[in-house]
Amino acid sequence: MEKIKIGQIVNVVGLKGELKVYHYSDYKERFEEIEELYIEDISYNISKVRYIKEMVILKLKGIDDRTEAEKYKGKNLYIPEKELRILPKDTYYIKDLKGLLVYDEDNNYIGVLCDVIQNRAQDLYEIEMENKNKFLIPAVDNFILKIDMTNRTMIVRLIKGLMEL
Repeated sequence: MEKIKIGQIVNVVGLKGELKVYHYSDYKERFEEIEELYIEDISYNISKVRYIKEMVILKLKGIDDRTEAEKYKGKNLYIPEKELRILPKDTYYIKDLKGLLVYDEDNNYIGVLCDVIQNRAQDLYEIEMENKNKFLIPAVDNFILKIDMTNRTMIVRLIKGLMEL
């Protein structure tokens, strides 16, 4: 079974075993739709979900006190790939973007999309060039002209100095 990372436990909350989770989704309420998730290879049922600002606070069945919850700090949370929701048009999962071949507007090969860095303003695509140097390009329409998932390519508009950052 393929599992998809959806968050990381960053701390505990209170005395009853609640877990503070940094979520990897643009839709934190997704945790309300999930009944079961995995910490490493162990399955847990979700009994309660709440939020503190952008952090997800989870109560999992079987983790009933702070001491037990502390054992999970730093661990990743996963769901089965079959539980992924269908995304709107022109929206992609990071796992599907990784490995795209990147070309400029003149069809010159630049490199491979190796990672997506999520931040508050917009995502940043990390491109690894043939010489192993990497650079970041904002995931906005001004720079990302076309994503072709069928051919696994992306066409980008480069500005002077972008690849040297």
